[in-house]
Amino acid sequence: MTRTAQPRLAWAVWGVGLATYLVAVFHRSSLAVAGLLATERFDISASQLATFTMLQLLVYALMQVPVGLMVDRYGPLAVMLAGTVVLTLAQAGFALAESYPAALAARTFVGMGDAMTFICVLRLVSRWFAPRRVPLVTQLTGTLGQLGAVLAAVPMTIALRELGWTGAYLLTASLGVVLTISLVAVVRDAPDQRRVLGPRLSLAVVRRSLAASWAHPGTRLGFWMHFTTQFSATTLSLLWGYPFLVQGEGLSEATAGLLLTLVVVAIMYAGPLLGYLVSRHPWHRSTMVLVVVAAIVVVWTAVLAWPGQAPLWLLVLLTQVIGLGGPASVIGFDLARTSNPADRLASATGIINQAGFAASLVLVVAVGLVLDWRTPGASTDYTPEAFRWAMSVQYVLWALGTVQIVRYRRRARRVIDRAALEAGINA
Repeated sequence: MTRTAQPRLAWAVWGVGLATYLVAVFHRSSLAVAGLLATERFDISASQLATFTMLQLLVYALMQVPVGLMVDRYGPLAVMLAGTVVLTLAQAGFALAESYPAALAARTFVGMGDAMTFICVLRLVSRWFAPRRVPLVTQLTGTLGQLGAVLAAVPMTIALRELGWTGAYLLTASLGVVLTISLVAVVRDAPDQRRVLGPRLSLAVVRRSLAASWAHPGTRLGFWMHFTTQFSATTLSLLWGYPFLVQGEGLSEATAGLLLTLVVVAIMYAGPLLGYLVSRHPWHRSTMVLVVVAAIVVVWTAVLAWPGQAPLWLLVLLTQVIGLGGPASVIGFDLARTSNPADRLASATGIINQAGFAASLVLVVAVGLVLDWRTPGASTDYTPEAFRWAMSVQYVLWALGTVQIVRYRRRARRVIDRAALEAGINA
């Protein structure tokens, strides 16, 4: 059976995988609308509440390489099933938690389960679809998966109001039962095999696999693409966007919420567009990323340099360019696909996927530290000037990432040119 022999089945497998990833994003984002209830339920401060976000980012980033290795060894179906079970139990534990330590433990396992979905779906895409379709379907996966964040807003708000904390989170946990049944019934690791197992994971095999993946300049190029493009949108969406817009730019709470929603809108339309461009122009992937990074830097500079509060039109433009960063980061995964053999694709993807979340974690912490440094006393009434200083930390990350992208795209092109020359000689 060829990869394209049953296109309907391929889309069905992808659909179940996408639903699993969407629900993982839903669980990841479900605390965003429950922050005030969480402070009351667990009797915690705002900084303790922020720990939930930082912990999830840290766990997600740290899990990427181990998850990639597990997918290479046991196949995407087994790992995705395990992730769904972990997510379901963790969300149920969060529903029943009554103390802050118990809640932190539950959110830690939410981060672990979340980390076990996206890489699996990308592996399924690479096996079930023709190579020319992979960039577009990969972008659709990342884009449509973000609907989980949208669904975690209004529906979760209604559920919390009608069912209370325990009822709402138990209801969301029950989605895992439906997903588990769907995964078992529909998903196969490959068109001609239900499960595809890789070599046993001895320490020597792991070391060789990771070393070989990291040694290829294409993997490193994908890593720095992901690092440079994602952190701005992630940091604003998960933690600092709301206070920046309200305290730093003087907007109302409703307007700030609408602007953050526009970031998701940008991700939704930019994903398919970039996927189409990558499939048509695969030799210009790094150029696309550099253009997106340049646009983000230019608009952020205009916002931070604007005398007084930035006009609303400029802030709307900011949401659109930082929204481009999410789909642009997904281009890094296409570098993993074209730079590594199938038996280490997931581990290479894991290496790349941790980059943006690591950068986001650094920025989340750095923004908080700079805000405290520029704000007198122990006040959390941050000034516009303090936010300008804090958001300027991004320039350090952009500079580092851009230098590395330029550096490794030159190396990647040399490797490709050498391989083409050797193939011509052998022919």
